[in-house]
Parts: sequence; structure tokens; C-alpha cells
Amino acid sequence: MTIRTATLNGVTTIEIARPEKKNALTTAMYQAMADALRAAAEDPAVRAVLITGQPGIFTSGNDIEDFMARPPGQGGSAVAESPVFQFMRALLECDKPVVAAVTGGAIGIGTTMLLHCDFVYVSDEARLAMPFVALGLVPEFASSLLVPQLMGQRMAAEKLLFGDPFTPEQAVECGIANAVLPASEVVNHARRIAERFNALPPGAVREAKRLMREPQRAEILKVIAAEGTLFAARLRSPEAMEAFQAFFQKRKPDFSKFS
Repeated sequence: MTIRTATLNGVTTIEIARPEKKNALTTAMYQAMADALRAAAEDPAVRAVLITGQPGIFTSGNDIEDFMARPPGQGGSAVAESPVFQFMRALLECDKPVVAAVTGGAIGIGTTMLLHCDFVYVSDEARLAMPFVALGLVPEFASSLLVPQLMGQRMAAEKLLFGDPFTPEQAVECGIANAVLPASEVVNHARRIAERFNALPPGAVREAKRLMREPQRAEILKVIAAEGTLFAARLRSPEAMEAFQAFFQKRKPDFSKFS
């Protein structure tokens, strides 16, 4: 099992548990997380959701081999119905608070999913990065909209065009994370935050979250759809093929022949 779920004391925990592959996410894992988020949203006993990873690694992003074998929109199916987009939609639509405990590296969607969590606590060992362009792809999960809003255009260009990593402290400074904690404390702290919702009126919490999210909801959905169409097309591009081949061959990609 690569996604573990458990509900205890009003909190559903979704644990990414594939450390031997640096918690790289497969199609099946996205589906499991989407199902877990929907189940948590529908369970009246659940007051909050906690997403976490393994010691030293939150997630390294997509499992490239699996993603190439099962790309969104495969076989003529709608891109929006693929498991990764089901996960995105489930996270966006979850009306209960979602807390993330970033236990280490958070690459690609490991960072962009944090943009849609309500509370984010990062380990002092965490490193965040969104290297989509370096892989011949484009940003996803509304990061092309939300990252410039949080960081400003100049800093966002460094993070989205160059894929420059940033530190836990920078994640807090730009508003992606709430706080940096020692690696040994981040999960327990995030759980305590999630459990605080047991003492709050659940209806009021849901309505307050909806009010906070609603003004930008339509725009976020529109951007995710536009990014998704381009992302799926870019997966089949010669530039992406060169980037993926270089990844598997453990060499630097050569984009000099592209214009």
C-alpha cells in the first residue's frame, strides 16, 4: 500500500508511504488520495484532514515512468477525469480544513498541492521546488495564477521558469506555509492543529472556509483547466521526451536543437 489512510479523533490522515521511490505519486496513488478526501468530506465524524509523507520526504512529485505510461487524457478520455485531476478537484472541493505536514522534499505537485491546503507546516529539512519547465512541461494546479499572487512576478519567475528550489523559511515568508518546525515535531504539531477543529462548530468552519475560497474559485478552476490541457499536450512534446530520456539516462537534457 502506497497511500495509508486512518481516521482518529476526528482527523483523517492521508499518508504518502512510498519511501523507496521518494514518495513519487502514481496514478493509483492519486486515485486513492482523491477517494480518501471525498470520503473524509462526507463523513460527519471527520472534522479535518491531515496530509503527510515519510521522514525526510513529503513527495518527489509524479512518478515519471508511471505518468508517461498513463498520461492524463490517455485513450481519448477527458483530461479532467484522470486520477491526478480527480485529486486536484477533491482537494479543492473538500469543505473541511486540510492541514499539510511537509516532512521533507516537496517537488512539483508536492509544492503546488500546498497552495490549496488551509494550513501548512514544513520541516526544517524540507526543500520545495516546481521544476515543470525544466521537464518540458508547464505549471499545474493553478500555480501559474497563485504563485505570482503570493510571491510577486519576479520571484515567481525564478520558481516557475527556472524551477529554483526554496527553503522552508522562504515558504513561510511568501505565504505558502504557516511555520517551520523541527523534523521530529512537524507531524505531531500539524495533527494538534487539525484536532483543534474538534472543539469548533463544524458548520461555521465549513461556511467560513467557503467564504474565504469562493471569490477566486471560478478563476482557479479555469486556470487549472487551461494548465491541464497544455500539460497533457506538453507530455507528448519532443522537449518533454528529451527531458524524460535524460532523467532516465542520468544526464543533462540537451534543448539546443529546439527553437
